[in-house]
Amino acid sequence: MPVVLIVDDDDNQRLLYSEELRYEGYEIIQANCGQDAIKAVEEGGVDLVVLDIAMPGMDGIETLGRILDINGQIPVVLNTAYSSYKDNFMTWAADAYVVKSSDLSGLKEHIACALQKRAAEAGPRPPEER
Repeated sequence: MPVVLIVDDDDNQRLLYSEELRYEGYEIIQANCGQDAIKAVEEGGVDLVVLDIAMPGMDGIETLGRILDINGQIPVVLNTAYSSYKDNFMTWAADAYVVKSSDLSGLKEHIACALQKRAAEAGPRPPEER
């Protein structure tokens, strides 16, 4: 079961995404700020990050850079209420950029695609890792 880290300073948003993604079969870890997200990635076991951009303190763009410094192979889906961040070249390092919506089908699709892409790039795992 893939482990998805949801990073958002909005408690309700994190709860909604957690419930929806658990229903899709993902294991969920939550973080409400960039620092906690970085700690979770450092601890390992995170297969994909869903990352809000507009957060107090360390914003999602800085968090993205720090996460990729730790693990450049981890898929990151930026999920924000603002389409204007697409112009920031740092967001191009993410696997996907999704504008928040009440319809989560686009977010779910990007998560599934990013995980499939990384699995294909990694190739088959030895039997002892399955």
